[in-house]
Formats: sequence, C-alpha cells, structure tokens
Amino acid sequence: MPVPQFLEWLGSSPLAQAMNGPEWAFPVVQCFHFFGFALLIGTIVIVDLRLLGGGMRRQTAAELAQDLKPWTLTGLVFMLTTGPAMFAADPRVYYSNPSFRFKITCLLLAILYHFTIHRWAVKPTVAPIIGKLAAVVSLALWISVVGGGRMIAFT
Repeated sequence: MPVPQFLEWLGSSPLAQAMNGPEWAFPVVQCFHFFGFALLIGTIVIVDLRLLGGGMRRQTAAELAQDLKPWTLTGLVFMLTTGPAMFAADPRVYYSNPSFRFKITCLLLAILYHFTIHRWAVKPTVAPIIGKLAAVVSLALWISVVGGGRMIAFT
C-alpha cells in the first residue's frame, strides 16, 4: 500500500477516532508515552553514567544493565505502543513534520544501537575506553530522540 493511502487509512481508523474523540484521550496517552520514555531513557542513562565512571559504583555496568533490563523493556513497550497511537491521531501532519522524521530516525538508530553495540559494550571484558565511547554515543542518540520529539510541536 502506498504511503499516502496508508496515512489516509490510518487517519480514519478506529484508533484515530479514539485518539481524536474525547478531549482527554490524546493527553492521557501522551502521559503514558512520556512515562515509557522516562523508564527507557532513564535506565539507559544510569548505565551510561556508570560506563563513564559516575554513580552506582557498587555494581559493574553489566550487572546494572541486567538489573535494569526489565524496567528498560517496560519503558520500550510503553513507548512503542503509545507512540503509534499518537501518530494515528494525525498521521499526515506527523509524517510531513521534519522534527518527527528526525525523532523517528534517531529512535530507530538508538534502539538498534542499544540492543547491539551498547549491550556488548557493558560487558566486563570490553576495554573501559570502548565502554565510555559507547556511553557517549548512546547519550547523544537518546538526547537527539528527546530533542526531536520536543521540537515536533514547533515545526
């Protein structure tokens, strides 16, 4: 299905109607989206700060990442379920918004990075300088996601 037809279909779907129906629907879903981002990014930042040598020094980065994994995944599930619902509210506008496109690009890169390189970089066998570099890249990606998301309303 071509993109314009998909966007038209999504914009008239029951999900879009639910998001655009009651005045409170979008803000409630958005609150859950922010909650998911806080869990996801918050737990990743904790591990990144540990890789950089700050905080949580009683645990290795690998132990910390393992302990926070359920919270990270919970945040990811919240974010990946509420985000498409918010997109459905006005898909044509979001799709054409450069900040939205930037955010989604950074989000895909950040998720891919997190579940590949970042996951490898927290292992105790990896050189500390590699872990620090991985943490800096991770922080830059997630800051870009948040910045892009914040700018959606202004472009």
